Amino acid sequence: MDKLSVMNAFCRIVERGSFARAAEDLGVSAALLSREVKLLEKSLGCTLLTRTTRSMSLTDHGRLYYEMALGVLGDVDQIENRIRRRSGVVKGHLRINAPVSFGQVVLAPLLPGFLEAHPELEVTLSLDDRVVDMIEGGFDLSIRVKAELPDSALVARPVGDVRQRVFAAPTYLERKGTPQSPDDLGNHAIIGFLLADHKAQWQLLGPQDSRTIEIAPRVRVGNSLVLRDLLVAGEGIGTLPDFIADGAVARGDLVPVLPDWELPRRHIYAVTASRLGADAKVNAFLDHLRAALGGGHS
Repeated sequence: MDKLSVMNAFCRIVERGSFARAAEDLGVSAALLSREVKLLEKSLGCTLLTRTTRSMSLTDHGRLYYEMALGVLGDVDQIENRIRRRSGVVKGHLRINAPVSFGQVVLAPLLPGFLEAHPELEVTLSLDDRVVDMIEGGFDLSIRVKAELPDSALVARPVGDVRQRVFAAPTYLERKGTPQSPDDLGNHAIIGFLLADHKAQWQLLGPQDSRTIEIAPRVRVGNSLVLRDLLVAGEGIGTLPDFIADGAVARGDLVPVLPDWELPRRHIYAVTASRLGADAKVNAFLDHLRAALGGGHS
């Protein structure tokens, strides 16, 4: 029995809460994992997991084994990562989660260069606008674009900033007029973002002060790319991060509204589980991402 392999499999089973999900992550069968856990329990002379047809839970022995196994695996990771960094080789399977629009607009274009630089690395990119549970989802890295993150046991590293401004199509402004002050926004059709931190108001920062504007969107959407397309179609005024708006502005499809005002900047966070904080493949991807964001998104 390969003790490290079984130890890693046991931790994955606990973190995923399921033999089937852990087996999928590890590329083996659930039956094999079940046999390995039974052999582990036999060698230790105690039960680590109690299982029924509907649930699974750790015994006291299992909890102790899990906590100590995390420490051992973390030490092994550090040893291997130091050697890999010295050799310049990054390998393994990197699982990334990111918001849909950020993944499509920012991450997708940089993936080919990253894959070419690390030919021995496999990458899974999962796009989801919901905040997912990294451990349950089996992700090594999660990208989150937020004004701030709540406290948690995860490790969050800022890798860039995003400007958030107000935009509209020239055709809309020709029909409805151009707002000259934040107060004028109340007379316009607003396209709202369903996942915004504040759905009924915009906080606008100006040259001298800030203003909180109450909004009553006629339409709310849960994806920034759809919001952009509605604005380009002349349906109203809305806020967008610059990485979404830049292309449409360059083509003349959108223009900034109240160009001296903008919403508070949002931060791009790279979130990892603490045990994976020094992982070589994660660090390699973050280096690649920081280099890409250095081109104007921070």
